[in-house]
Amino acid sequence: MFTNNINPILFQNNFLTIRWYGLFLGIAVLLSVWLLHKLFIEKNYRGELALDLSLYLIIGGLVGARLGHILFYNLTYFLAYPQEIIFINHGGLSSHGLTIGLLVSFFLFCKVKKIKWKEIIDLIAIPLPILMLFIRLGNFFNSEIVGRPTDLPWGIKYPNFEYNPLFRHPSQLYEALIGILIFVVIFYVYKKYKNLPQLYLAHFFIFLYFTSRFLIELTKEFQVLTPDFGLTMGQFLSLPFIIYSIAFFVYKRKKYK
Repeated sequence: MFTNNINPILFQNNFLTIRWYGLFLGIAVLLSVWLLHKLFIEKNYRGELALDLSLYLIIGGLVGARLGHILFYNLTYFLAYPQEIIFINHGGLSSHGLTIGLLVSFFLFCKVKKIKWKEIIDLIAIPLPILMLFIRLGNFFNSEIVGRPTDLPWGIKYPNFEYNPLFRHPSQLYEALIGILIFVVIFYVYKKYKNLPQLYLAHFFIFLYFTSRFLIELTKEFQVLTPDFGLTMGQFLSLPFIIYSIAFFVYKRKKYK
């Protein structure tokens, strides 16, 4: 067992503060943009188009992640303190809100640039697990989104966590590892099968990510929804994506055989 005494602040000097979370998020964005750029060039699209799309996705994803946290997890607080909405550095981003923000900004980009969205959406799915990996590492360094108490040998104690500092599942690290696995699987399928139908990779990612998210939530502390409900908010929000992706593959089963 291990005690997480990591200081979430990497560097601080007067007005400059660098947090581990911000560092990991920056690395994730840079790697994702770099990979998306390479994928676009590989498919004979202009590299500048990938950079333009990345800007849309970064802004849309960040706004969606913030609004998702506000609406899904802490609406009462932000109604009482609306000035806190803009202070993202105080924490509070939602992966489900991020997904919605990415989708909205993606379709907006395609409309503005007059691009057929079905031709490029599968490319977007490939770098997304990289975001998943580094964001969860940032959560771990922040001692947030912790797991439920456990007596397993890899349990971790979070002294700075707001509840009782018991040994808990390192659920952030579980999701980080799953992010690596999903990236390997998605990238392998992309390289192995050159004639995949349009929308296959995008829906495959949706299924893999939200199914794994649903399962990992079994090790997390309940957020918003109470244990009496039976599901965490993360599980509740993941269900529509899981059902949608399964329905899509069932509908397309002959084409994707």
